[in-house]
This record gives sequence, C-alpha cells and structure tokens, in this order.
Amino acid sequence: MANRIGQFFEIYPDREEAIDGVALHIRKFWEPRMRRQLYAHLDGPAQGAGLSALLIETAQARRGELLPKG
Repeated sequence: MANRIGQFFEIYPDREEAIDGVALHIRKFWEPRMRRQLYAHLDGPAQGAGLSALLIETAQARRGELLPKG
C-alpha cells in the first residue's frame, strides 16, 4: 500500500509537492501503529528495502511530523 501512494505522487513534476502529498496522506489516513511500522522498517535491518524512493525520502524528511509520539 505504501508504494502505491508513492507511485501516485511520483508523477508530480515538483518533488516538494510530491513529498507534501505523501506526507499529507500518511498523516490523514495512517493510524499511529502503521506509522511506527513504517519507521521500524526504515530504521531496522531492512533499511526500508522494497519501499519507493519517494516514500523513503518523505519519511526521512518529515520524520518529526509523521512519527507518532510515545
């Protein structure tokens, strides 16, 4: 599912607009558990393997606003 979001926004010509779109979608529609799983995958041994470049870039750039507190 995460990569489908990345694919949708990947066609945006403005990279920052694409990152904004992915971040907004994650904030609005992903529950905290899903966000934690995303960051566990990025920070763990897999280092985000299998995730789209846009999704990884967004997660890294917007960690402070996307990673749930606690």
